[in-house]
Amino acid sequence: MDSVRLRPARRSDATALAALVDMAGEGMPVFMWSRMREPGQSVFEVGRARAQRESGGFSYRNATIAETDGEVAGGLVDYRLDDPYETGDLDALPEMVRRLVLLEAKAPGTWYVNVIATFPEFRRRGIGARLLAAAEERARASGADALSIIVASENRAAHRLYQRTGYRFVSGAPAVVFPGCAHGGDWLLLVKRLPAQS
Repeated sequence: MDSVRLRPARRSDATALAALVDMAGEGMPVFMWSRMREPGQSVFEVGRARAQRESGGFSYRNATIAETDGEVAGGLVDYRLDDPYETGDLDALPEMVRRLVLLEAKAPGTWYVNVIATFPEFRRRGIGARLLAAAEERARASGADALSIIVASENRAAHRLYQRTGYRFVSGAPAVVFPGCAHGGDWLLLVKRLPAQS
């Protein structure tokens, strides 16, 4: 196996992060970015600008990059969910996003794996498992007692990886199909409890 190095993301990783976020988001990010773009702006320019932000859930500051021989192979965006979790104005959100926010609200205070993805040419090399282990280290360092992740029920490969690494089903919601949607089925909230440190 090629050597894999994990490092904190940099602003210059924004293009790769936008692509990884869209892969992990089952096409939803591109759909949402298409609604945010200015005339003449591409959807990935919107995604790149969002990744370059200094704050917010989708910020390079919350991201970890997996590199193989200096090339970006995958990435992780993770952070602690608020407790209590404030859903905000749900009516202002598109239905597809509202369902995800309501699932997140069922895991307040957990360390949330918002995005985890590897580029196709780097899959099946253990990079996803390495990134999940990095998320667990960050969760422990934050004092969180659990991690959470949301996965499409039809994304069976990802679901198997999460189950193998200790994530268990907590709740689900039907996915809302949208143009470019990679999966239908349900969104599944999975949680991994962390044993207390001695």
